[in-house]
Amino acid sequence: MATCIVLNSLTGKTKIELKAHDITLIAILSASLTAGKLVLSVVPNVEVVTFLFITYTVLFGLKRTLATAFVFVTTEILIYGFGTWILGYYILWPMLILMTHFIAKRFKSEYVFAGLASLFGFTFGLFFALFESIFYGISYAIPYWISGIPFDIVHGFSNFIIVLVLFKPLTRTIQTAKEKMHLS
Repeated sequence: MATCIVLNSLTGKTKIELKAHDITLIAILSASLTAGKLVLSVVPNVEVVTFLFITYTVLFGLKRTLATAFVFVTTEILIYGFGTWILGYYILWPMLILMTHFIAKRFKSEYVFAGLASLFGFTFGLFFALFESIFYGISYAIPYWISGIPFDIVHGFSNFIIVLVLFKPLTRTIQTAKEKMHLS
């Protein structure tokens, strides 16, 4: 049995067909992202969300991971409330997933994915500064970005290390589980 989701946009209708196991998988992946973020929230700018989105994109594909991102960001609203930053999350995480999807077509090395995660971490604050400037002006965005540079440095380096150390073991573990559960 499949659930059909039709999204209306300016370009027309997009039909996304999800089976029950897809919906269950998306819920589990979203929950793991939320749990991972909450567990590491005591350490500023050290997170596993970037790593998990990269890993999930490689293992479960574009459609499932984009749906997971949407559920994850929506869950963030329920936990932290709504702010302008949440709109940035609806853009930023799908951008990472799309970049990972296209990079994964050419490269399979954990070093390439670690580089992507590191670049993502280093530029995270810049993206948000530019995004926040839409709402608050450039005079807000520049000091916002500059004050966050030390955190972006930690974010970039920690993303690199996390992906480099955990990508292969988690990929192997999930791939084994996928085969046992007959997931494609």
